[in-house]
Amino acid sequence: MEIKDILTPDRTVCAVQGSSKKRILESISDIAAQHLPDIGQDAILTSLLNREKMGSTGIGCGIAIPHGRLAGLSNVTAILVTSQPGVAFEAIDNQPVDIFFAILVPEDQAQGHLQTLATIAAKLNDKETVKKLRHAQSNQELFEAIV
Repeated sequence: MEIKDILTPDRTVCAVQGSSKKRILESISDIAAQHLPDIGQDAILTSLLNREKMGSTGIGCGIAIPHGRLAGLSNVTAILVTSQPGVAFEAIDNQPVDIFFAILVPEDQAQGHLQTLATIAAKLNDKETVKKLRHAQSNQELFEAIV
């Protein structure tokens, strides 16, 4: 799997405004719902919030990978957003998060979900990629930095 298989330029948004974890997840849910009208923003947000209740998806270094499983979803769908400034996200290093790579997966694809997370985590572990993401000035630059 490549990131361009699950992420499109229209689900990549630079400099999202959000003052809290919930507001960022609402923004991610809004973006996703525009592309998943059969599922809707409420179901997406609930899925992301339920996963966060199990433990923060903030992996450190200003990065979070919020994710959730959704009934009725047929393909893995990703949303990438950045925020300025970063927001408190209860990350493992207690640092604010400014890069959010959200993944929505079909309810019945547990194994594929783990592989997708591993691919994204590896990409976000690359310091040069992260630097490009943080310096992106447009949605298109952000998309190009991750793919």
